[in-house]
Amino acid sequence: MKLSVIGCGYLGAVHAAAMASLGHEVVGIDVDEAKIAKLAAGETPFFEPGLGEILTQGLESGRLSFTTDMSAAAGAQVHFIAVGTPQRHDGTGADMTYVNASVESLLPHLRPGDLVAGKSTVPVGTANRLAELIAPTGAHLAWNPEFLREGFAVKDTIEPDRLVYGVSDTTGTDDTATLDAVYHTAIAAGTPRLVTGYATAELVKVAANSFLATKISFINAMAEIAETVGADVTQLADAIGHDNRIGRRFLNAGVGFGGGCLPKDIRAFTARAEELGKGESVAFLKHVDEINLRRRQRVVDLAVDSFPDHINGHRVAVLGLAFKPDSDDTRDSPALDVAVRLKGLGADVIAYHTEAIPNARRAHPQLAYADTLDDALTGAETVVIATEWKAFRDLDPHTTRDKVARPVVIDGRNILTPTTWRDAGWTYHGMGR
Repeated sequence: MKLSVIGCGYLGAVHAAAMASLGHEVVGIDVDEAKIAKLAAGETPFFEPGLGEILTQGLESGRLSFTTDMSAAAGAQVHFIAVGTPQRHDGTGADMTYVNASVESLLPHLRPGDLVAGKSTVPVGTANRLAELIAPTGAHLAWNPEFLREGFAVKDTIEPDRLVYGVSDTTGTDDTATLDAVYHTAIAAGTPRLVTGYATAELVKVAANSFLATKISFINAMAEIAETVGADVTQLADAIGHDNRIGRRFLNAGVGFGGGCLPKDIRAFTARAEELGKGESVAFLKHVDEINLRRRQRVVDLAVDSFPDHINGHRVAVLGLAFKPDSDDTRDSPALDVAVRLKGLGADVIAYHTEAIPNARRAHPQLAYADTLDDALTGAETVVIATEWKAFRDLDPHTTRDKVARPVVIDGRNILTPTTWRDAGWTYHGMGR
């Protein structure tokens, strides 16, 4: 099939390359000339395992192309809307500027029978409004939410754990068949497929993210109690995780969640619920957000308290800048936030991350960044682990001790074994341990 993907950020670039890898003819369209130039040259504008390979393959095959010209969408059977919906600058709701602009720019190039498939995470009610906007062209609208995990986005696109189609009452059967043809490989593999109305499809992503955020903040709330009473939250998580009604995944206490989805999605969901007069239904999400943000301050407090006098002028190594491993995404990153807060308190912060330094430096040039892990560790008086990167998980406590000036570690992700590090002479502080 011939497809267009409007928006070539994280979601769109992965989707375009993945669809080309499935045999479709795909054009990716974005207004950012620098980004399009990179993608057209086979360069990934962000770090995502596996993306470089399928990007190169798609370009070399001739099935994948990128442009800033919206007219290139003409003739495509399906047009995916994959632009961002960031948090508004004047509130907590979703900024719909890019979604609205992309659809309006696409209108002149739509033909009767075309399908516009929204993938962006939007406030419930958006699809109905956009469907009315495109109706005069004879094109149809479906909502097809994405469920990508950064670090696994390529696999999640090619081999999704479920497909959700939000379709209209009048054209739903035809639109479902069209999307089945797009996702033929996943359909053939038996991937669960749910066909719903617009509103349900719009709610699926924000509901999933809200549940995930709640689970993470729940265990972080338990970590706060564990720190007070002397319990170990990791053992607590293991114990309750054996209950199959709860499960162990995402019950890892630490510095909290971040990134471009969970924080802004739960805030936008709360804002939309309040607009609908149902703010009390998701009022708990405000507490979820507050718990999450408190854990960042807890790491800062542990670092400050690790010095007998004050932190001013003391060298603190912050290992990790992205919000999660296998990513260079520093949007609303707890790790980067911790580094900035420590710098603001007067610490001599030296930050390191395998992939995320360029993004971090653009946002916070006031921080010092190490070229290597050894450079970050050398002379450090306190080491803060803020991202679960494998290189940090695999640190040897004995060789690492030889590099630092003072063996103190704040394990902000609970990825180290406390007894091993304490036996090697370290003062170890975990989260809820």
